[in-house]
Amino acid sequence: MEEIKNLISRELKEFEIKFSEAVKSNVSLLDRIMHYIVKRKGKQMRPMFVFLSAKMFGTVNETSYRAAALVELLHTATLVHDDVVDDSLERRGFFSINALWKNKIAVLVGDYLLSKGLLLSLNNGDFEILKLLSTAVKEMSEGELLQIEKTRKLDIEENIYFEIIRRKTASLLAAACAAGAYSTCKNNNIAEKMRLFGENVGIAFQIKDDLFDYGNTKIGKPTGIDIKEKKMTLPLIFTLNNSDNRTKNKIIYIIKNENHNKNKIKEVIEFVRNSGGIDYAQTKMHYYQLAAFDILKSFPESEIRNGLESLVNYTTDRIY
Repeated sequence: MEEIKNLISRELKEFEIKFSEAVKSNVSLLDRIMHYIVKRKGKQMRPMFVFLSAKMFGTVNETSYRAAALVELLHTATLVHDDVVDDSLERRGFFSINALWKNKIAVLVGDYLLSKGLLLSLNNGDFEILKLLSTAVKEMSEGELLQIEKTRKLDIEENIYFEIIRRKTASLLAAACAAGAYSTCKNNNIAEKMRLFGENVGIAFQIKDDLFDYGNTKIGKPTGIDIKEKKMTLPLIFTLNNSDNRTKNKIIYIIKNENHNKNKIKEVIEFVRNSGGIDYAQTKMHYYQLAAFDILKSFPESEIRNGLESLVNYTTDRIY
């Protein structure tokens, strides 16, 4: 990861300054919360995709920085709102906003971040980039609601699963790559190719997340969380689709009624592993990874393109 960051180290340092400025508020409570958010930021993978995509087609400029800030503002807003929806008290190992300041303030903070992102683009005339990211937010909301609808019945087929993760997870990464490319090339055709690149990476990224639920203690993340939350992920969908009715009904019963019983969850995990669900999901993950590489290879080879390839590899090779 450090080698990749070195390609855009100057841009990332500049971005940190600009992002901190972008979230400032004259309301002391809000400014305190923004400071808390900035200090506990994640890996910043989406801004990295923005800058590498931008740099592959030109010189990173102010539009590129605004695109990265917009992506991070919208991503952070959705995380804050997600924690309220999921009643989650932790985010990246720290207390979530709703845990510290309660749900009402957390919702308003998410709204503030969304509005700051919109204004950042509108005030600078970045209409094409705003269109890309606004479409992604719409897709994310639709994906989340589709997942909630299907989770109630546990009737998700593989095509519906991919539609959910394309919208819920991949759409924002797709928009980040498209926005970064457009900020330097101003070419809609190139931006669309990079959007498809980001979409494929995003799908592979989510499948990797699904696989963590069936891993072991070495991944640094507890297993069985998706099962407890009744989320139908790819390894589980494959297993159910390839089980006899008796076994299928038993697994569904556990997920619906015994999803807080550790032994029962372990039983489901073992069955998924032994039924080839993990291998199938890994095959699909690599399929989308290769699809992303094929798009990248349609552009001239360069140090930046190689950096993007390495970042794609990181998304599927990471251990947490």
